[in-house]
Amino acid sequence: RHEAPAGRRHMAKPTVGYLGMGIMGSAMANRLIDAGFDVTLWNRTKERCEPHAAKGAKVADFPQAVVEACDIVFACTSDPESSRQVVFGERGVLAGMSPGKKYVDMSTVDEACAIEIAAAIKSKGGVFLEAPMCGSKAPAINGQLIILTAGDASLKHDAQPCFDVMGKRTFFLGEVGAGARMKLVVNMVMAINIQALSEALALGQRAGLNGSDVIAVLEEGSLKSPMYSLKGPKMLEGDYAPNFPLKHQQKDVRLAMALGQRLGQPLPAAAVVNDVFMAAIAAGQGDFDMSAIFEISKL
Repeated sequence: RHEAPAGRRHMAKPTVGYLGMGIMGSAMANRLIDAGFDVTLWNRTKERCEPHAAKGAKVADFPQAVVEACDIVFACTSDPESSRQVVFGERGVLAGMSPGKKYVDMSTVDEACAIEIAAAIKSKGGVFLEAPMCGSKAPAINGQLIILTAGDASLKHDAQPCFDVMGKRTFFLGEVGAGARMKLVVNMVMAINIQALSEALALGQRAGLNGSDVIAVLEEGSLKSPMYSLKGPKMLEGDYAPNFPLKHQQKDVRLAMALGQRLGQPLPAAAVVNDVFMAAIAAGQGDFDMSAIFEISKL
């Protein structure tokens, strides 16, 4: 139930809209522009669209105008509240929705939010696909995201040429909500692992070990992880330039815990990690990369 990219489809490119020019949305929109798609953008702060406009993208004043102008509209916003605002707000997505219009939400939200947005889009005759992705800034820039789709299978097919540009593999997981659940599971694991690395480096250094040696040993065994190899050296250098902001990772852990509570599934490790992330936010680390949690482990 998955599909790997099969090269560029030999078909006319759809006109594409993209809503949300944060770290991830901006990188994905840029790849679509570079691939030759006719792209129209919107962001709450219009200035973030300017680099893309310089490369030929159109910029709209409201989400409604993007929906009205484009065959397929993608969105990537920071949380469920902003996802709802883009859809239900004044001159939002819903205002421009009409029969046959296609909307793909790539934001990380909870299942209830995805289902609510899907129902609203369908009520206007539109077609909906959720498509949260695994990966941070570098994979987004390089088109190496893992895309987790669920909802309308025909829209997944129509959007696949765009997904091939943005990611390395696309999964179709079934009904709306499955993509959200999968993304929360994955990001919960990521949060627990970055906390494990933080504690390992903090303990190792306090025990007189060289942090780079700790990373090197981990890389040689069954615990080898691309995340450890990427994040570890930067953590030792104190380089927390945001690829995935800590505050967004905490939001995902919070949503995963809410899912676990609803299903009666205990998540003790996630609960502890959430407390640490909350402490990091309170200490002013929220806008830095999630790896800044290391600063809390070193206290």
